This record gives sequence, C-alpha cells and structure tokens, in this order.
Amino acid sequence: MKTFGEIQAIREETRKMLDLRVNTQADTKEKHILVCHGTGCTSSKSPKIIENFRKIIEEKGITNVRVIQTGCFGLCAKGPIVIIRPEDTFYAHVKPEDCEEIINTHIVEGNRVERLLCKDIDGTVVQRLDELNFYKKQKRIALKNCGVIDPENIDEYIAFDGYQALHKVLTEMSSEEVIECITKSGLRGRGGAGFPTGKKWHFAKIEEAEQKYIVCNADEGDPGAFMDRSILEGDPHSVIEAMAIAGYAIGANQGYVYVRAEYPIAVQRLKTAINQAREYGLLGENIFGTGFKFDVDIRLGAGAFVCGEETALLESIEGKRGQPRVKPPYPAHKGLFGKPTVINNVETLANITRIILNGAEWYSSIGTENSKGTKVFALGGNVMNVGLVEVPMGTTLREIVFDIGGGIPNGREFKAAQTGGPSGGCIPAEHLDTPIDYESLSQIGSMMGSGGLIVMDETKCMVDIARFYLDFTVSESCGKCTPCRIGTKRMLEILTRMCEGKSSIEELNKLEKLALNIKKSSICGLGQSAPNPVLSTLKYFKDEYLDHVSYNKCRAGYCKALCNIVIDKEKCKGCHICAKNCPVNAISGDIGKPHEINQSICIKCNTCISKCPFKAIHTETI
Repeated sequence: MKTFGEIQAIREETRKMLDLRVNTQADTKEKHILVCHGTGCTSSKSPKIIENFRKIIEEKGITNVRVIQTGCFGLCAKGPIVIIRPEDTFYAHVKPEDCEEIINTHIVEGNRVERLLCKDIDGTVVQRLDELNFYKKQKRIALKNCGVIDPENIDEYIAFDGYQALHKVLTEMSSEEVIECITKSGLRGRGGAGFPTGKKWHFAKIEEAEQKYIVCNADEGDPGAFMDRSILEGDPHSVIEAMAIAGYAIGANQGYVYVRAEYPIAVQRLKTAINQAREYGLLGENIFGTGFKFDVDIRLGAGAFVCGEETALLESIEGKRGQPRVKPPYPAHKGLFGKPTVINNVETLANITRIILNGAEWYSSIGTENSKGTKVFALGGNVMNVGLVEVPMGTTLREIVFDIGGGIPNGREFKAAQTGGPSGGCIPAEHLDTPIDYESLSQIGSMMGSGGLIVMDETKCMVDIARFYLDFTVSESCGKCTPCRIGTKRMLEILTRMCEGKSSIEELNKLEKLALNIKKSSICGLGQSAPNPVLSTLKYFKDEYLDHVSYNKCRAGYCKALCNIVIDKEKCKGCHICAKNCPVNAISGDIGKPHEINQSICIKCNTCISKCPFKAIHTETI
C-alpha cells in the first residue's frame, strides 16, 4: 500500500519521463515509439510490430528509445498506427516488415520515412499528428489518455493526474459536495437515455441500506459501436477511479464491471489495472488512510444485446437469465441483490475524474444548454475516416461526417446517418446541420444512443437498412414480452417480403401500426425503441417503401430480387476480368469486345461490379 506522498513522488518522477509524450518541444534525446494496441490495430498485426521494434532496438544496442503499447488513437482507417514522440511523426498502415526501416532511417539517421507518412483526405502528406483534419475539431476528455499512455502501466496513469481526483474527494469533499459537483457539471448518461448522472447518484445516496453497489455497464452491443471497448483498452484506470469516487458519493464499498467476453483485450487490461490498483492500495481497505474502502470485480457477459439494458444486466450479474425487470422500482432504490445501485456506462465514468479536477463550471462550459460536455462516436460505414471521435455536444452531423470523417468515398453522395444503433433512427441529408445533442436528435426521430454513427451513401436501400436492424433486434430479443418477441418478428417478415417484391400497400400500413404499438407496449427501453429504424425511414424515405410495394422497384439497386446486374456496352473494354471472377460463369464475351450477363444464371453477388476497373457494371431496377 502506498501513501499519497508516495503516489505524488511516482507522479512527479514518471511525469518528467513522459513529458515528451505531450510536449513536442521537450528537451530530451529520448524517443518514444507509440504503437496502437487496440483491437483494430491488433487485428492488423500491431503486436508483431511492437515485438519487431523491441527486437531490433535490442540487437542494435539503442538505449534512448522506448517502445510503448497504447490504446486507440482514433483514426482506425489509417491503422496500424505508429507515432514517434516528441516530434509527433505519424506513420500509417505500418507493417511488421517496416520496423527496421523506421529504426534505421528515423531513429538512427534522423530522417522521416516518407512513404509511411500519413496522408490526409486531400492527399496532403502530414508530418505531425495535429496537422490532420480528423483531430482539429475534436476535444478529448473521455479519450484524453487513449493513445498517450501504456494502459497496463499504473505509473503512467498516475503521471497524468491519475488518482488525484479520488484523493481530492476523500480528503477535501463531502459525499454531498461530490454529487453537487457532478450535478452542476450537467453530465448525463452516455449509455443512451441521457439521464442526469448527478441525479442518479443522489437517488442512491438518500436510500438507507447497509450495502450499496456501483456497476459499470460495459456491455456494448450496438452494431458498429466500439467506444466503451476503446476506453477500457486505452485507459482502464479512469473507469476504476471514477467507480471509487461514485462509491464514496453514495456510500458503496463494492463495484462490478459488467463487460462482454468478446472484448478479450479490454478484459485483460481491466484485470491488470484492478490488480495494480489493489497493490498500490488504491482499491481495498483504508484508501489514502481515510478509512474509505472500495473494491472492484469483473463479471463477464455472454454477448446478449438485452443485457445492455440496466435491469437485465443486474439479473445477469446475479446469475439469472438476462431479462429486464419491470420498473419501478428503479436500481437506485432496489438494484443489484435488492440493494441501492448506481449503474453508469464506461464513457460516463471516464468523464468523472476530469470534472472533479477541473470543476463543474469547466465541464458545463462545453456543449449546449441541455447537453453538456463531449460525446464519443464510433464513426463507420461509407465515410473516409472510419474511427473513434470525441466532439463537443452541439457539433453538427455535417462537421462530423465531412470535416472529421473526410466525406463519402468514391465520389458518392451522403444519403443518411444512423445514430443510436438498433434503438436509433436514420437522419437524412436535409438534417445534416442538426446539432448532435440529446434534444435535437430526439426532435428529428433519432437518439444519441451509446454513440454508434453509421454513414450511408446513395447505394444503400433504406428499406433494407430497416430490415437489417429489425433482423438484429429479433435475434437479440429476450422474449419476455409479447410485443417485442412476436411484434418485431412480424415486422421483419413484412420488411423481408418488401425487399423480395412480394408485399403490398396494405402491409406497409400494417407495418407502421405494428411499429407504433410495439413502441408503446414493450416492457423495456430496448423493445420500446426497436421500431425506431422503421419509423424514421418511413418518415424520411417513404417514397422508397412505396417503390418497393407498388412497383417492385428498389431505386438504390440494392435489393437483389428487384434488380439485375448489367454491363454498359459503351464502357466495357472486353478485358474479361469480370468473367474470370464470376463464381457461376454467368458472364460471356470475346476479349476486346463488350460482354454480357446471363440473368438466368447470375446470383447477383456483385463481385463483377467490384472487380470491373472501368466502372462499366452496375445494378438496374427490373
């Protein structure tokens, strides 16, 4: 166990060593090679890159260079990413075989490896991280340490003010003052509904009970979402420290992190961080000699989407089948094991320490009147800069998609953006200038959700998009209530018939009625929001539904049953590439002459479209 004085000594000593991580003018000959070791870059062999760097440095006897594994830098489209500090050089798409050239050219000779330097969307070569448009409009609070520190080294977290907030609340603030600070900051839950965090803590605080609990909801189940995972992988101590602060605020001594087992890197780093915090006396008995005790344990989820709903999550922790409870009572009154419980998601907790250290006024000055602070989004789909972004509330969708995301690839047009995952809605181009905050999104039929933001271009069929999300909801329904269990299945069947050209205008009306009834009568928030993708696409893209049911036509050329794949004879050069790649030999023609597709054989796999170098093949409505 370490005293606060010892923690401060670690902070000062480590901070000097890490100054070059954030100070590009650092007066040092030492260099740090930062390599992303998040899930995305790990899948592209970043562990091998780290291994190669360390091996080469050891073989060459270089002593002034350290290789550091970090969490996600955010710009996943450029991974694996390597940053060299203090000069802040950004290398993109690095491969294990590039390591020796980087060491020889950059570290030994002092010259950048030009071919590996990151390029911005306009093709401009960037010398430094902060030159990228991707980062210019971002403001990192929850992601502050991601891509900066080694998430498996507690000393590095301490060097960047780690556990200072916990010491402050334990020695300078009453529990009431902590809750007041969080309340005045305006922080709202980042898991979807946006309930005020301070109010939730207050409700649990005033409940009288011998035992209370803090639960971190890390069961991130939305398709395309990876915000919480990235925070746990890049900065796990920020969540642990925040849970301890919440425990002090409401009078709890035990916390649980409920995380899905499909996040092995996040789970491993959480375990490491918890063990380190216990070793330093930052978890356990008599923290900082104040008499306060608090500990954290991990509970693994099996990946059920419904366990992201707070009461279903509690059921799962208790060893029961993950199904939502009827509310009230709410968890703050009767939660885990029947005791008062505060449940916050990962991103919500990642903001807590910064609010305590910088003050409620600082945080509330960021964002909009009713939506304070920043929001982390997993930006994906048809956008150039796929990745993790954190922006002030009130940033417009246009800024996120075009200024940060770099716009739509292949010269195509923006069609819609899906926010909130299966519980959210589709936002059309006419609302591109909508500020991203809780109220604005709700007014246009969408929601913040946990932070997934999927961009779609004009090649996407909005009827099929609604079908995709309903298919997910049907497979993930817990089955407890009839509206969700049966109603969503009937909706999916109707949407499937529409995409096959087998539906009618009567079924379109039936679809909308079903959606509204399910929204009113499902037992939990997930069931109540399941119809949102259908309702929002009906609101903004009803003409596409009418095309499907009235004319058996898919204007996007996406629904296979409603279109053919054809070759433009004027563009076709007869290169035969399409024929060579066709899996069913449906394409014929002589070399140098226009080819044809036999529609009776074609399985509409779109392989020929993707392989044609002359863009001569396209879909055509029947």
